[in-house]
Amino acid sequence: MSSELDRFKNEWEQDTLQPFLEQGGERQERFETLSHIPVDRLYLPSEKVGLEFVDDYLQDVGFPGQYPYTRGVYPTMYRGRLWTVRQYAGYASAEETNARYKFLLEQGQTGLSVAFDLPTQIGYDADDPIAAGEVGKVGVSISSLVDMERLFDGIPLDKVSTSMTINAPAALLLAMVIAVAKQQGVPAERLRGTIQNDILKEYIARGTYIFPPQPSMRLITDVFAYCKDHLPRWNTISISGYHIREAGATAVQEVAFTFANAIAYVEVALQAGLHVDDFAPRLAFFFAAQNDLLEEVAKFRAARRLWASLMRDRFRAQNPKSMMLRFHTQTAGVALTAQQPMNNVVRVTLQALAAVLGGTQSLHTNSMDEALALPTEEAVQVALRTQQIIAYESGVAETIDPLAGSYYVESLTDEIETQARSYLARIDDMGGALLAIEAGYVQREIQESAYHYQRALEAQERVVVGVNRFQAAEDRRPDLLRVDESVQTAQIERLRQLRARRDNHAVQGALSDLEDAARGDGNLMPFILRAVEAYATTGEICSALRRVFGEYQAPAAV
Repeated sequence: MSSELDRFKNEWEQDTLQPFLEQGGERQERFETLSHIPVDRLYLPSEKVGLEFVDDYLQDVGFPGQYPYTRGVYPTMYRGRLWTVRQYAGYASAEETNARYKFLLEQGQTGLSVAFDLPTQIGYDADDPIAAGEVGKVGVSISSLVDMERLFDGIPLDKVSTSMTINAPAALLLAMVIAVAKQQGVPAERLRGTIQNDILKEYIARGTYIFPPQPSMRLITDVFAYCKDHLPRWNTISISGYHIREAGATAVQEVAFTFANAIAYVEVALQAGLHVDDFAPRLAFFFAAQNDLLEEVAKFRAARRLWASLMRDRFRAQNPKSMMLRFHTQTAGVALTAQQPMNNVVRVTLQALAAVLGGTQSLHTNSMDEALALPTEEAVQVALRTQQIIAYESGVAETIDPLAGSYYVESLTDEIETQARSYLARIDDMGGALLAIEAGYVQREIQESAYHYQRALEAQERVVVGVNRFQAAEDRRPDLLRVDESVQTAQIERLRQLRARRDNHAVQGALSDLEDAARGDGNLMPFILRAVEAYATTGEICSALRRVFGEYQAPAAV
């Protein structure tokens, strides 16, 4: 190693690594290969290099835990702590989902991730006519605080972090978690977790929106401000590239459009009077891991570097934590096939490996049967074991950023960052993400990418094993999980009983106060929390806000 690079390494060890180690920042175990070859914490270029190379290296790659964070946001990465194993789960009733959570925790899962059904996601109760046929189908039904109490029954919220994939009514579901924690005797400041709370990608790619963009952005910044004061360990938003990628975006578009949305959230928070370093350290991200293993590794590395640059240079963040891209990864649901579903185990393994080699902070691995139905307990266990085998048997977690220095990976990292910056410049010229979305630009770009990919599949220029090549005469279908229609009936009856026994005068008072507050400009979180604790339902709270904010109507065409 050049003496110049060696000098910078010594500075990194003294200024960044050693303080981290003194706080218990590395696991106490032997790191070695199966042949007993010691594995170093960090590998750097070993050939003689000139000063010009060192400057480029420090600017583009650097050291883990230091700007530009290409090699990771923490000085020891997985040598310090493995990623959070966070299997996404939720179906049918709160009791059934609670049982699945307890099973996963017993099997070694280290964080919860809640999937909500469609009525909950768009702010309707289970007994609303619009919810017919959808209750409990793609996630758990949460119509009131009673359901959230049952969902976390026997699960201490100060011992496990909780991620919730919820957007339009995110403030409401967060308030329910706060209320359940209070019942458990857990102060809000000890809660750890994440709400997705990313409404812009709903307008782009997913469609579970309720309110128009401006009031939706207000709710998001209200959550930022409330959590700064009351939930300092809670990630207030998980800005999602996952759904953008699932809609057909390329890896470059996933990074670019996610960061365009993130820039919009930062700007609206600044306009609301927040200081960037007050909320930016609690911003989190959510990306997909697709099948092109090395492109995905490069994507994650490029994203870290690009975000650090945006926060430092564009928003003048001073706190290093504001510049750290911390992200959850989920393997690609769109890559799963109904044909030969056992092949999905291999696909998910490759995708999960890409996420780990790319330095993810938490990971969900899809189950082999998800192209057919909600995952069975057996399939979920295989998905969980996939992460555990990568963590404990593959050796890839024993050294930091093991693919750094690969000519191909470094070139891909540079190219993804360059192309993503080009997209961001184009969106800036259009006036930002919100205007680009309203103009249909982002949606058209994704649709174009999806179209080209589909054409390539049909022409067999891209191969999907078992689908357009290597088909089997007869697929062996696994046993499937089916949600019984009685789930909706039971949930409707619970709502009837709740409305009969609660203090309806208190409920109406809380809803009226929330509606009045929504017409003003104060923070809505205290009013939402009061309504939740009075046992107002999801639909009632969202209806109160609808009366003030209205509902978003998507353009007829883009």
